[in-house]
Amino acid sequence: MASAAEQLASTFNFGAFSKATELKKRIWFTLGALIVYRLGTYIPLPGIDPTVLSDIFNAQRGGLLDMFNMFSGGALERMTIFALNIMPYISAAIIMQLMTAVSPKLEALKKEGEAGRKKINQYTRYGTVLLATVQGYAIASGLESLTSSAGPAVSNPGFFFRATTVICLVGGTVFLMWLGEQITQRGVGNGISLIIFSGIVANLPSAIAGTLELGRTGAISTIFIIFLLLMSVVVIAFIVFMERAQRRLIVQYPKRQMGNKMFGGESSHLPLKLNTAGVIPPIFASSILLMPLTIAGFSGGQGPDWLGTVTALLGPGQPLYLLIYISMIVFFAFFYTAIVFNPADTADNLKKYGGFIPGIRPGKNTSDYLDYVLTRLTVVGAGYLALVCILPEILRSQYAVPFYFGGTSLLIVVSVTMDTVAQIHSHMLAHQYEGLIKKSKLRGRRR
Repeated sequence: MASAAEQLASTFNFGAFSKATELKKRIWFTLGALIVYRLGTYIPLPGIDPTVLSDIFNAQRGGLLDMFNMFSGGALERMTIFALNIMPYISAAIIMQLMTAVSPKLEALKKEGEAGRKKINQYTRYGTVLLATVQGYAIASGLESLTSSAGPAVSNPGFFFRATTVICLVGGTVFLMWLGEQITQRGVGNGISLIIFSGIVANLPSAIAGTLELGRTGAISTIFIIFLLLMSVVVIAFIVFMERAQRRLIVQYPKRQMGNKMFGGESSHLPLKLNTAGVIPPIFASSILLMPLTIAGFSGGQGPDWLGTVTALLGPGQPLYLLIYISMIVFFAFFYTAIVFNPADTADNLKKYGGFIPGIRPGKNTSDYLDYVLTRLTVVGAGYLALVCILPEILRSQYAVPFYFGGTSLLIVVSVTMDTVAQIHSHMLAHQYEGLIKKSKLRGRRR
């Protein structure tokens, strides 16, 4: 506890922060980019009646469209240029990572280093445009079929409306993709995660106000509201504990003699996080579930019978939805962990520098041992992700709790906050080290 408090105090050392000019520039750039994103969520698509759209959306509340609206920061409900948000990019990234695992050409491209990574990123961008075009056309077609008591949602349907809607939606997604990359390079934190994070946080006050209003009208009891708030605090504490949990494997380095002196013989540790995949599995699972159901939600009940059946089976709290959601979270937890951590490469690097795990022979035995430990950790990590994301889903379906109090939203908010604070801390440490090096050089010159 003392070390954690010291780390937190050093992170928010305002004296050191005021001198970290580069860090301040990065933070201001990040805040400016997020403000631009939030402003874009209020620029409506042309040719849509907002009153009719609001009536239709209110009639469909409680479904997966609410989750999509949460990820988009309310842009879907307002049907703005950012209605698709960053989800097509996430879906394209999933497809590219799956193809990299099964395609030898893409696997070889990945091993080429920076050049290969740039090519894969370029392919991901192409896939983003393609998916955004398909989803944008589906939304445009669905909007034309939407009507309410006040009239149709689209005043002048036809080719021109569909073309302008697709262009605006694709342009908005591409802009957010570019903005997220700029935040990652020139700001603080992961840009894509921060965009989703800001959309969730921006709507938290209205979600809290809506919950309190339900309590005032008697739809939800006061005791349940208190229980909900306590549960949110417990879930946040549990997420922080699990995200910080790690297994430290001792790595021993042998002694080496150079001349008359002995070097080495020290021991270090190899940290393996309990949840190596982080917040990626729930986001990936949600984006895949939302892709087909976006079309179903905007079909206005005029689609084929099987589409209505699928939508009903994948409704909030339904067994099939929960089963698919859990399966996808577990799958992506193992899949993404296998991508970001390669036991064979780690074992080769340890062998290259003379390191070994006590009791384990270097080489293949070390690789097998790392794979065994990592698999056990990932089982626990995947179970933790599934538990955090599913339990609030059940409560939400039974008691109409807003999505913003769900496990997925809390997991994203807490994880992104922790990652961003860690990056700020690392930037401040780098600034302090640079200051110490400059001072030592000045002292050396004076002597």
